[in-house]
Amino acid sequence: MNVRRSAATLAAAGVLAAASPALAASPSPSPSTVLPSGLYGDTDPTYDGVWRQSLALLAQRTVSVTPAAKAVDWLTGQQCANGAFAAFRAEPARACDAKVMVDSNSTAAAVQALSALGGHEDATGKAVTWLKSVQNEDGGWGYAPGGASDANSTAVVIGALTAAGERPAEVTKGGRSPYDALLKLALPCTGEGAGAFAYQPDKKGALTANADATAAAVVGALGAGLDATGGKDKKAGTGCAEPDPLTPEQAAANGAGYLAKAVAADGHLTSALAGAPEQPDYGNTADAVVALAAQGGADRAAKPLAWLEQNAAAWAKQSGPAAYAQLVFAAHATRADPRDFGGTDLVRALNATGPAPQPAKAAENTSDKKDDGGSGAGVWWMVGAGLAAGAGIGFLLSGRRKQQL
Repeated sequence: MNVRRSAATLAAAGVLAAASPALAASPSPSPSTVLPSGLYGDTDPTYDGVWRQSLALLAQRTVSVTPAAKAVDWLTGQQCANGAFAAFRAEPARACDAKVMVDSNSTAAAVQALSALGGHEDATGKAVTWLKSVQNEDGGWGYAPGGASDANSTAVVIGALTAAGERPAEVTKGGRSPYDALLKLALPCTGEGAGAFAYQPDKKGALTANADATAAAVVGALGAGLDATGGKDKKAGTGCAEPDPLTPEQAAANGAGYLAKAVAADGHLTSALAGAPEQPDYGNTADAVVALAAQGGADRAAKPLAWLEQNAAAWAKQSGPAAYAQLVFAAHATRADPRDFGGTDLVRALNATGPAPQPAKAAENTSDKKDDGGSGAGVWWMVGAGLAAGAGIGFLLSGRRKQQL
């Protein structure tokens, strides 16, 4: 099923896994939930607060917008002393204890956002240290510490490691790297789902193709993050290939080939909730656009991108900041204009879901100060700004059944 995992739905089912926003908007805040003024979105943040905030800030930075200081402060204030992030902490002033359910997805997304913003090396360093401490023996990560590795969680952590200046191939546990974990989830070039990635093996160890996991794994296998830059345009390969040994680059090419076939007919991926008919999956399609562009260039993602431009505006308006961010990443990866995305100004719409960004002049002065310091974070900021026109849970919290915002 190619439905973006909804943390709220999975939590209600007692499943420790998740992904990004669902087809229907997230639930309204309960009477006991007071939305922080620095938070993006007006729905209950219990299961996706850090995720959607991270995507919103990363998307803003991708298009050279400097977020409001209180929005950044809210995100940094969610971090636990050990470096990890939970999906949402209603009382961040209270120290994290065993009851606070930290997870790899929220932590990795926050690292990607804060690394892009620059000036948060202490926070990102602690977060990366925590991520390394919960790496599984197979080299990958599950959503919750100690959980079985899955493609989505492993991919978003790879993006975080890269953003923080680490070399994912050198981050090992038991002699295995994150790429080793992803390759174990790659389907062979024969049979149903050839070239795709599975989310996780089933109870019998069998792999089942999952389009969402494939989109995430393609980007992860390339060592990129949520805001991945589109690669050089190149002709689609002649088909799935299995060299011995299989490399992350070839696995990414195989996965992209699977995605290209999946969107060839209608221009989009589909999803179906239990008891419901199949319907277009906007969020996973946006993720597929990023994956296709990252692996094979903007031309390879042209059809699903055009479909998103024509059809995704209403979905994003209903779903909120993370959905707008996913579309910004799709535009970024394909060199499309996020300020005129099928007639929608994604940047303005995203900005309107939270505190107003810093004025251009103030943002410019802030960046000058960071650059004068000569920090690595300043370099990341300049790179993000310079690539804004050419550049990305698509998944929120990774889970077995994914629901899109």
